[in-house]
Amino acid sequence: MTPVPGDNPASPPAAGAPGAPGAPGAPAPGTARPAAGGPAGSRRPRPWHTLWLLLLLGWTVSAADRSVTGPVVTWMIDNGVGFMAGAEHPHSLGGLIGGLFFAGYMLTQFPGGYLGDRYGHRTVIVVSLLWAGVATVLTGFLGGLIAFIVVRVATGLGEGAFYSNDRTLITDATPPEDRSFGMGVCITGLAIGITIATIFTPDFIDFGKVFLSDIEAWRMAFWVLGTATLVVAAAVAWSFRAHLRAATVGRAALHLGGYAAVSLALIMAVYLIGDTAGLSDLWIAVLEVALAVGLVLFVLLRKGEEVGPVLKDRDLFLIYLCNIAILWNLWFFSFWSVSIVAGAAHSSFASSALTAGFNAGAGIIGFPAGGWLSDHGLRRGWGRKGMMLTFTGVQAVLTVAFAWYLSAADHPSLWVMGLLLFTASLFFNALQPVGHALTAELARPDLRGSAFGMQNLIGETGAVLAPAIGGVLRDSTGGWNAAVWLDAALVVAGFLLLSQVRGRRAQSPS
Repeated sequence: MTPVPGDNPASPPAAGAPGAPGAPGAPAPGTARPAAGGPAGSRRPRPWHTLWLLLLLGWTVSAADRSVTGPVVTWMIDNGVGFMAGAEHPHSLGGLIGGLFFAGYMLTQFPGGYLGDRYGHRTVIVVSLLWAGVATVLTGFLGGLIAFIVVRVATGLGEGAFYSNDRTLITDATPPEDRSFGMGVCITGLAIGITIATIFTPDFIDFGKVFLSDIEAWRMAFWVLGTATLVVAAAVAWSFRAHLRAATVGRAALHLGGYAAVSLALIMAVYLIGDTAGLSDLWIAVLEVALAVGLVLFVLLRKGEEVGPVLKDRDLFLIYLCNIAILWNLWFFSFWSVSIVAGAAHSSFASSALTAGFNAGAGIIGFPAGGWLSDHGLRRGWGRKGMMLTFTGVQAVLTVAFAWYLSAADHPSLWVMGLLLFTASLFFNALQPVGHALTAELARPDLRGSAFGMQNLIGETGAVLAPAIGGVLRDSTGGWNAAVWLDAALVVAGFLLLSQVRGRRAQSPS
């Protein structure tokens, strides 16, 4: 099976072909090419800018779909409704639900990138968005704890294929001097989606009360966001139509579905066996991580020659480990920030959601700003590692400051918490596109999809454990201080790991 022709429009021409490096009339390396169809200097839209917009929309809806679970679970706990009503340890159970979603999300990270390398990255992106939309809408129709968990895990399995193909497509389609900026612009949709889910879930629930009983109104949040995802998926598919083949889309969906079916069975088996055996929610989450580690080992045994270069490279592997701390921090606060703020300030659900929104909203500035600064540094001959290390260091200091304030203040202020969340998140979000561009530079071009998939597969260990461990610490200590201090410690550990990456000093484009 070969990729769909044209799925990689920015691939270099064959040697000796018109426009290939070294061919007669080819521009010097690093020199911008004239826009297709016009003379040099003509002002025409750059095709990669349109691609950035489409991927930003994809990030927005998929991030909102995955983030809405946290605020909905918090609302259920606060109001004593739904399957959280009779839970003995509601925060532990809520965290486990979030962790199980990310168990599904992580298990299709590598397969998603691998299938993108095989069938075409645009193809897998369309499959992922359609899958996420259908599964999110379905969530609103199901009741009961087990059914909710199953459909949330299934949603994660579909969404897991988006990241590695998005990062690879940007890398392929964007000139190197704009690559990190493009990654930052697109992943800004993550911040927008998390912000929408965090701030507007109370409004979605209130809207649901117009049509549903008060205890069932939470369903409307999934229906609204799932429908939005399907609309975006249709728009992206229409824009990618020249690169899509119906038969290839079908084969890619079936192939991904095969991985997903096996993964869903394994995840639910671990959950049901652990629950029947009386294991704590924390130990069930740990077993889900062990399942993912087993998958990595299985992949190495089956496809060692193909994927060995993306797993055995020292610098890449250190970046994968750093990603555990990054995704722990991201999804600990994305899942529990409303509850953290409400518990500390004793404020209403709506006020806490608005304050917690500062954490997510900072990404709307941080993601593109970090990407632009990274490319600016590249043009000046700086390495991306140094910039990523600087941003991580500042974030570590601010996260420690937030943990200290939460522990020391008798009555924490919503404004101070919002300011600390915003500033820490600003640098946290800025460092991510820098790290993605660094991964693209370190990985072999033909294995970038696999490298991004492996990076997120290993990194999602943090996303699986963060909601669960955070919830367990909240229930066992009666407050959020211990969980926030643990998050701060992991951010510092990520900084120390990153300092050991050798990196490659970028050459300034001529």
